[in-house]
Amino acid sequence: MPEAFVEYPDAIERAAQQVAEQDSAVKGHLGQNLILNMGPSHPSTHGVLRIMLELDGEVVTRAVPDIGYLHRGDEKIAENMTYNQFVPYTDRLDYLAPLANNVAYALAVEKLMGWTVPPRGQVIRVICCELARISAHLLGMGALAMDTGAMTVFLYIFTEREKLYNLFELLTGARFTTSYTRVGGQIRDLPPGFVDQTKAFLEQFKGKIDELDHLLTRNKIFVDRNKGIGIISKEDAIDFGLTGPNIRGSGVEYDVRKARPYLTYAEYDFDIPTGSVGDCYDRYLCRLEELRQSVRILEQALANLPGGPINVGDGKGFLPPKSTVLTKMEELIHQFILVTEGIQAPPGEIYFGAENPKGELGFYIQSKGGGVPYRLKIRAPSFVNLSVLGKLLPGHMMSDVVAILGSLDFVMGECDR
Repeated sequence: MPEAFVEYPDAIERAAQQVAEQDSAVKGHLGQNLILNMGPSHPSTHGVLRIMLELDGEVVTRAVPDIGYLHRGDEKIAENMTYNQFVPYTDRLDYLAPLANNVAYALAVEKLMGWTVPPRGQVIRVICCELARISAHLLGMGALAMDTGAMTVFLYIFTEREKLYNLFELLTGARFTTSYTRVGGQIRDLPPGFVDQTKAFLEQFKGKIDELDHLLTRNKIFVDRNKGIGIISKEDAIDFGLTGPNIRGSGVEYDVRKARPYLTYAEYDFDIPTGSVGDCYDRYLCRLEELRQSVRILEQALANLPGGPINVGDGKGFLPPKSTVLTKMEELIHQFILVTEGIQAPPGEIYFGAENPKGELGFYIQSKGGGVPYRLKIRAPSFVNLSVLGKLLPGHMMSDVVAILGSLDFVMGECDR
């Protein structure tokens, strides 16, 4: 027997008691769930999203999404700006599709004003929206592929997006935050060579879509990581208000371009791809097919591009040409009033929703008259789509969370606003 126990006879009893207490503490922790913070700084959350996960081993038992890390108060900012001054802020919503955001916001204000953009201006907006959809879907699919182990696809899609950014730069003068659309029209017409370059891009892009299809659709690792994972039933998709590829992946054939046609979408022949299971794999397939449908729309739009003006004919609502501003006093005064006071909107309230890459992007505007909105509310599809996480994630493995987040394809700049 050790000397310590000889000198202190009660040491054996104390040691036994400590062991018993430690054993009891260990047993008390067995079966208890682990709380794990995923994010807000995590590559697979695609931005500053934090999810508080409760884990039983590696199985998620509870999930609480925590947002707001990128909140900038866009809706309140809009109430202190003229309608056109807010256009650059819409670039920062879904910053992967700024051209589409610009169009959705402009259409909302034009609905309040009672304006209709001429046919050429409408077709130009359709071209902007569909190019933005291709760019956003490419990144969404590439990020999902990379999150589930397919690095090559991510590199391939950036090659195609670089070609798109060259087209954006030719059209708008900027690559990322374009601010191309204005309330009542566009800042400029299509530049020389844009139509031909876009047609050339679309022709070669068809083969790239097939290449992406071959790389992923029957890739065993990709299929195993996505098929049967993150199933959203048709009922849940409707109840949670999902839109875009996320609701179509669950078998709901809802697309604002068909349900409530705007611009010239009613004139084009295109399909609405839908899934049957509602899992990550179906959502991927929907986005893949939407690339092909966007190409179809763009080819029809470019083939039937009308001539004529691109902006509304309301002389008091749109900036006069720069050449006349520099030569005529009346146009100079008119520009000064528009820039300083803004478009004078009538009292009223409207809502307009457009089919953006992430889903239905809507703007609710309440006006009391004057140059600034009294209230402006943004229906951000990423915000609504993320609401399903609390019900969707429990029951899945920890490794499945990454695939589910990638399949939902959200942008936190739009979610938090």
